[in-house]
Amino acid sequence: MADPTPVIDDLCAESDELDRLVAAAGPEVWALDTPAAGWTVAHQIAHLAWTDHHSVLAVTDQDAFSREVEKALAQPGDFVDVGAEEGAKKPPEQLLADWRAGRKALADALRAAPAGARFPWYGPPMAAASMATARLMETWAHGLDVADALGVVREPTDRLRHIARLGVRTRDFAFGVNGLQVPEEEFRIELTAPSGGIWAFGPEDADQRVTGPALDFCLLVTQRAHRADLALTAEGEAADRWLDIAQAFAGPSGGGRPPKGEAAP
Repeated sequence: MADPTPVIDDLCAESDELDRLVAAAGPEVWALDTPAAGWTVAHQIAHLAWTDHHSVLAVTDQDAFSREVEKALAQPGDFVDVGAEEGAKKPPEQLLADWRAGRKALADALRAAPAGARFPWYGPPMAAASMATARLMETWAHGLDVADALGVVREPTDRLRHIARLGVRTRDFAFGVNGLQVPEEEFRIELTAPSGGIWAFGPEDADQRVTGPALDFCLLVTQRAHRADLALTAEGEAADRWLDIAQAFAGPSGGGRPPKGEAAP
């Protein structure tokens, strides 16, 4: 049974880093456009705050969370965007305060969760470690969009290991959500960590292989960069196909980002 403490600690660290970025930039930056079409910096933070709040409900008040699921079913495909739109209308200082309170409440709830507990979600139920990993993935990915809007380059850290592992574990989901047959064989993935080590997943003798920087793999599976702009290598037809469709997030396949120099469709 995975101890959720390390990933919860890394989620808090990732959130704090993004917090420092927006808090130091001033209120005018909240209206800046980000690479996500139609989303400003405020939308990005509002989305994180909305998801943290719903995660807290899933962990601490499952009846209340069930009511939120019913609302989502009544507006499929729109409920997350509605939450971001509503939050983005708040004054920046209120939005920042709400996000801080929500993410602290979530970290506290996950730390207090009984060992082995699983919590409902909009997809399959999740354990505390899985929920913290999903929140870390989203915080990092949306933080990249915010940093891009501010013209800031964020240095990658070994917190990416959690996102890389999630990207590997969601391989079958990516094939399925794109209507493709899931490969029966395991893949070998070898990624160079920001600190220089190698993160390896899957059997050493696998024919299907993916290698490259962990940062590039995480950019790929969060669809924050186009494959053509990343230094990832695939060996084998199935592995090559995977790099075209990989996604670590739930929901339908995303449109991804265009290659550098090309406008979004």
